[in-house]
Amino acid sequence: MPDLSQSLFLISVMALPFLLAITLHEAGHAFAAHYLGDASQRTSGRLSLNPLVHLDPVGSVVIPLLAIFTGFPFLIGYAKPVMIQPRYFTKMKRDMIFVAFAGPLGNLLVAILCAYIVRIAVNAGANSNDWIVQTMYFGIFMNCLFMVFNLLPIPPLDGGGIVEQLLPEALAENYRKIAPYGFVLLIVIIVFAKPVIVVPTYFMSNLIAGLVGVPL
Repeated sequence: MPDLSQSLFLISVMALPFLLAITLHEAGHAFAAHYLGDASQRTSGRLSLNPLVHLDPVGSVVIPLLAIFTGFPFLIGYAKPVMIQPRYFTKMKRDMIFVAFAGPLGNLLVAILCAYIVRIAVNAGANSNDWIVQTMYFGIFMNCLFMVFNLLPIPPLDGGGIVEQLLPEALAENYRKIAPYGFVLLIVIIVFAKPVIVVPTYFMSNLIAGLVGVPL
């Protein structure tokens, strides 16, 4: 378990990247659904980049703080899920895949943005000890982590939703039965099979940093 000073330091550099990660993830779902005809996203207020409309008191505040103060292997948490109305879609399977993928895509875009901020800050004279550089480095890693995590093929994650739409209906019906056990499966992976998440996360982080031109 980390000491108090270490936990407070982690909060100071991880709060902004975490806020960006969960906001852009859910906003990605909302904007994609709206683009495909789901007008409920505007009326529900979720068609926004304002973090306050996406935050969940437990998932966005309590759980992340517990993860930090208990030394959990990953910073975990979530925003309020965007409620999709598939009846508005013209091509159900295609559009559901597009909406599911839009959340992780939002995280990818934030990771790239964070990398460019690091590059600008370093070119302006900042070093690895400066708050903005450390925060944006966390932003790269955390958003890659969220992207990889949410693309795991486990219901009800986005990856599970994508797999479900690609399966024939009979198989998809059986696949959906995994959903009640999804949380348990995720905990098992985090505790006993971390490389499944960590390896592709580091790969994506290094790839983005390399393409943008910043050292990791």
